[in-house]
Amino acid sequence: MRGARPGGPYISQVKHLLTLFFMSSATPTPTAPRPARRLPLAAPLRLGRPSDIWFKPALSVVAAVAPPSLLLVALGRLDLAMYTMAGSLCALYAHNLPYAARARALAWVVLGMLGGLAAALVTASLTTNAVVLVTVGAVLAAVQKALCDATRIGPPGHVILTFVSSAALFVPQTPGQVPGHLALATAAGAWAYLVGMAPAPLRPHGPERRATARALNAAAAYARAGGTGERTAAYAAVHTAWQSLLSAGDRPSATRRALERLVVRAEVALAAPADADPVRLRAWARALRGTGAVPPTDDPRADAAELLGVATERATPTRPLWTRLGPLTPIAVRTALGCALAGYVSLALGVGRPYWALVTAASLYQVNITLTWSRAVQRVVGNLAGVLLFAAVVPVAHLGPLALVLCCLLFNFGAEALIGRNYWLGSVCVTPLALLVTEFAGYQRPGELITDRAVDTLVGAVVGFAAAVAVTNRRAGDRVERALVTADRAREHAARLLAGPRPAPAVLDAARRDLAAALVDLRATADAASGEWWHRAPAQERVVLAEQTGHRTLAATVRRQGLLPDPGASTNTEDVRP
Repeated sequence: MRGARPGGPYISQVKHLLTLFFMSSATPTPTAPRPARRLPLAAPLRLGRPSDIWFKPALSVVAAVAPPSLLLVALGRLDLAMYTMAGSLCALYAHNLPYAARARALAWVVLGMLGGLAAALVTASLTTNAVVLVTVGAVLAAVQKALCDATRIGPPGHVILTFVSSAALFVPQTPGQVPGHLALATAAGAWAYLVGMAPAPLRPHGPERRATARALNAAAAYARAGGTGERTAAYAAVHTAWQSLLSAGDRPSATRRALERLVVRAEVALAAPADADPVRLRAWARALRGTGAVPPTDDPRADAAELLGVATERATPTRPLWTRLGPLTPIAVRTALGCALAGYVSLALGVGRPYWALVTAASLYQVNITLTWSRAVQRVVGNLAGVLLFAAVVPVAHLGPLALVLCCLLFNFGAEALIGRNYWLGSVCVTPLALLVTEFAGYQRPGELITDRAVDTLVGAVVGFAAAVAVTNRRAGDRVERALVTADRAREHAARLLAGPRPAPAVLDAARRDLAAALVDLRATADAASGEWWHRAPAQERVVLAEQTGHRTLAATVRRQGLLPDPGASTNTEDVRP
């Protein structure tokens, strides 16, 4: 805060944190500007509804892990399964992306996995100093976190990449072994890529159809109930649907145009819920299941204005990756600091596998402090329950290499099947999976593994959360506000040009490009920033409404320039009036 005394923001943060832990149960007075909030304990553990595609990542990871692992069992080289597992786990990513975007995303995931693994293996081949290894692991975790957030790759995010690279740091290596181990990971990554893309010929528009159906169902729920929670969920679902459709490629097919019209219908229902027909919205959503024809809307011509604006936004290039990394600096710093400190504390306690503490800390960091706390609670509960499950299963896993691999496949499936209901429930399967992976090179003493894992979980959670409190992202909400102001000003400027005398083509073209770039930037900023503990969350409603009006103004500029054919629907001048 400008003009504040030195240390003021940090003192206020500490006071706020102490208040949250020791606040009384008295009801806040109406004059209190921002009532203090308790850190939740029970709420993070509540189970939700499973994802509608929970079986896709679960089956994909089994299909990606099984062939390489079983081949190594047949060859008697299960000790190499850690390297093939690195490539196979890439099959967990990008299941919600349209296939055109998924092809690019999976390729980058495989390259990112190989890059992190290569850095870890080379480091392990050059030094065995545990402090150096932990430091390198923390830096890799911060880089992986920043890149995954900047690219918005989605779950499981950086956690899998960090788990693989951190574990590889503590596997004995020689420089001559590194190329062969990377070759194994590359082959498994290529297979995982094929597994991830396999459904494309059968249901080429499946991801976009699912995203549109979620938007329609959410709009129907809001039209029927009208609650604040339903409204927020509906705006978020519509926002996600537009993201899916805009990332599906530069040349939309007839199916995708029909889906865009349905998303516009969902937006209309949000704007006028009293006039919406929830039954019709849900019927459209049900019709999107399978591969049948997309149902037509009542009047496709009425949606043409916004759809032209959407087409213009699709043609606008996104910002370069490096420009999206700047706002993520606080997240990267807290990740590096938390992971390094967790690893150092684990080493000081004499734990043999400090990378578990490092990975625990890396897994905590969410978009704000409250969610980071919730993830810490989920991680601790899930890991402690998971070590008990490992103790029960280890006698079966020790029956032989095949039994060990089959147990790993079972836990791979269980983790992905359950994690959608709650992160802690998935962690119950992830923990024994991680413990079993350490036994690929040889059986370990179960008691030692269980003790190390429990201690590292507690260390990683406590130290990681402390780092999140120490390193804040105080300007995240301000960035969304600035992006909204920029988008509004760009829209108003374009609208003034349209309302006045016919502008020069170059002037109108510059205004159109500025507006399209502002809308793209608004979308990216709203996705990346959710605020911190002491900041309000960005208004999803304002973001969606700004995009909707911006799309209509874009449509008017496109028609004025003749860049796209007029589908026959006239643009009302009120739509573009500042």
